[in-house]
Amino acid sequence: MEVAGQDPLDDVQEMMEIPKLEVTKQNLDYLNSDLEKDLQRLDEANQVLLRKIQEKEEAIQSLEGETALSLAQANEREELNHIASEKEETLRNLESETAKLEKSNKILSRNVVELQKKISRRHKNDGLNKETLKQMLAELKVRLQKSTESCTKQEKELLKIESDYQSLHQLCEDQAHYIKKYQEILRQMEKEKEVMLLEKEVFKAQNNSSQIVKPGSILVETIQSNMEKTIIKKQKRIFWYRHFRCLVFMVMIFIRLLGYALFHLQYINPDLLVDALPMVMSRDTLKRLREVLFPFLTLEVEEVLPH
Repeated sequence: MEVAGQDPLDDVQEMMEIPKLEVTKQNLDYLNSDLEKDLQRLDEANQVLLRKIQEKEEAIQSLEGETALSLAQANEREELNHIASEKEETLRNLESETAKLEKSNKILSRNVVELQKKISRRHKNDGLNKETLKQMLAELKVRLQKSTESCTKQEKELLKIESDYQSLHQLCEDQAHYIKKYQEILRQMEKEKEVMLLEKEVFKAQNNSSQIVKPGSILVETIQSNMEKTIIKKQKRIFWYRHFRCLVFMVMIFIRLLGYALFHLQYINPDLLVDALPMVMSRDTLKRLREVLFPFLTLEVEEVLPH
């Protein structure tokens, strides 16, 4: 009888627990679905970050290629500068040689004139043969032609060297422009590297948070709080450093002014206070000062004097 009385009670309790278990099962299903959605969102965000990182790496590789090209161009520019310096030296040498040739041409022309004068004198005085004179003149003409040909050749070489120098100057200007662009590219690369490092830190923080903390929660807030704390600390340090510097500056100015005043009172005008106090204070205040300072300024010599 007792067993028959207890069985229906157990059945009723089991029937009451079944809907509770179903409700808990539904809640667990909802939670699992929410967790799966959060995990999918995190996977999508991670994929987007990976794509961005790959794009940034490709951009960095392209920038590295451009930097290599700019370095090669810089080396070429150095070589061109070296060539330009050599060409300038050759120009200077050619100019010196042309000056020497001009001097030699002037000397030759003078010699020709002198020879003509001598020949005319000899022809008048001695009556030399005309054939010898013609030979001398022919030799002088040949020398003059050779000198003129050498001068023309040197002028052509000078023109070529000047054209080469102008082309080298233009190349140097182009290289300077490329170097400026290279510097700008390096600055952009540094900025992008900083952004990449921050993104990697955020990515690592997200991975750590997905492993340790519940899925769906990200440690961006903690990173931001840490960054804000560091910024506040830096601002406080700068604030106290500036105030300390101002205080030290004021103390130095005060000490310097005090030193100037003591130097003036000791060496330049020791009676400054005696002359200035009557102009500043009234007679009553001066009397009070005398009454207060008189015992300190008088010397007690009664004990020293003989009785």
